[in-house]
Amino acid sequence: MLDGKTILVTGGTGSFGNHFTQYVLHNYDPKKIIIYSRDEYKQFLMRDKYKDYEDKLRFFIGDVRDGERLRMAMRGVDYVIHAAALKQVPACEYNPNEAIKTNVNGAMNVINASLETGVKKVVALSTDKAVNPINLYGGTKLVSDKLFCAANSYRGQDGTVFSVVRYGNVAGSRGSVIPFFQNIINTGGVKLPITDYRMTRFWISLGQGVELVLKALKDARGGETFISKIPSFKITDLAEAMLPGCKMYEVGIREGEKLHEIMITREDSLHTYEYDKNFIIYPQYNWWGESDIIPGGKPVEPEFEYSSGFNKEWLNVEDLRDRLKTDLEKH
Repeated sequence: MLDGKTILVTGGTGSFGNHFTQYVLHNYDPKKIIIYSRDEYKQFLMRDKYKDYEDKLRFFIGDVRDGERLRMAMRGVDYVIHAAALKQVPACEYNPNEAIKTNVNGAMNVINASLETGVKKVVALSTDKAVNPINLYGGTKLVSDKLFCAANSYRGQDGTVFSVVRYGNVAGSRGSVIPFFQNIINTGGVKLPITDYRMTRFWISLGQGVELVLKALKDARGGETFISKIPSFKITDLAEAMLPGCKMYEVGIREGEKLHEIMITREDSLHTYEYDKNFIIYPQYNWWGESDIIPGGKPVEPEFEYSSGFNKEWLNVEDLRDRLKTDLEKH
């Protein structure tokens, strides 16, 4: 699918971009992967990391806020993976204008540049926080998701196909709970702070995140939101898995934080199909019809909700210890 293709990744020096690049280089023979990001030092580190593939990699210094730079970078590009975003909830709360410039205006720039340069497919990374958002980050990502889905209205007969993939915090990614706990453990801590003893989260690895993006690239017909079927875990079980016998203390839910991650709302269930390894929320526009439904799925039950607190599959303490080794140590 990606052999001989040119792929551009916005925010390409982040955790996802690094793993996506590694996966594609090891499993396909792309013509070129373009890493588009703002941080020249991270690009320097990434260039050194993949020095054996220097003929396949190109590095563009640029910001998704800069539409002209995006258009320049996308010339000759087949696929775009849009991973660039301001993601830290507190930072977005205190810098709302900046969050909007990157997450909303940046999304519009990616859409416009893709349409103007003839990109074949665009997959935008979303987040559970875009579902029933209670913080600015989630609000901007909801708008971004809507923009990418609606962009299919402007593509004409054979223009760019836009879709979205949605998942929560990737296990072990920057800003997630695992490195936070690990830092406490590494410095000799014997107590771990728990936001709320009832809190649950989904578990998704970087590898699973990449697989979902590749599925969207392969199957998307326009306007879909792809969501992986993944297990849930309790934050208290994660703490026990990382520091057996540890003491825990409750610190309270932070501003803009939820008890459970929600990927599909009851309202979304009316337009959601279940497949073997994922769900797809289909768009509701006049240009979309039932003939666009990807074969192999079935409608979910009315009132269905996909939440980490009410999931069919759960990881216990031993499962989490295994996942910490298999999903994180190799990355």
